[in-house]
Amino acid sequence: MVKSRPMSVIERLIRWLPALAMMTAIFVLSALPASKVPSFGAYDVYFKKLGHAIGYGMLGVAYYYALPIGLPRLVRWSMAFGLSVGFAVSDEFHQSFVNGRTASVRDVAIDGLGAFLALFLAAGYSSSIIPRSRSETLPSSTPD
Repeated sequence: MVKSRPMSVIERLIRWLPALAMMTAIFVLSALPASKVPSFGAYDVYFKKLGHAIGYGMLGVAYYYALPIGLPRLVRWSMAFGLSVGFAVSDEFHQSFVNGRTASVRDVAIDGLGAFLALFLAAGYSSSIIPRSRSETLPSSTPD
């Protein structure tokens, strides 16, 4: 059996780059005053709420990727979801100080839903490509 070496500190930090990039993008977009936020006409609310769900879905998956692989899948999933919702709450609080913008519990719920759905898909995908146990990686020792 081939043992994998533990990740270095640099490799572990690099795994956090996508999450840091998403957090930065979300912060920058939510810091825009209402006058600088584009309008999408009759579909404005739909586009913006879909943007919330997609952005936080990507953030949730980025957290899932960043967290240690050795954690049980449910723990890793729960931590990524909790971090996503926690960031959504802090972002709405930040947004309450931006000119023309308000904090919204509904936005936090939409952000959480986006993270939930993306994490559900990501965890399902990762479980289909990552063996659950050593026995799944080794050929059967019993003759057929």
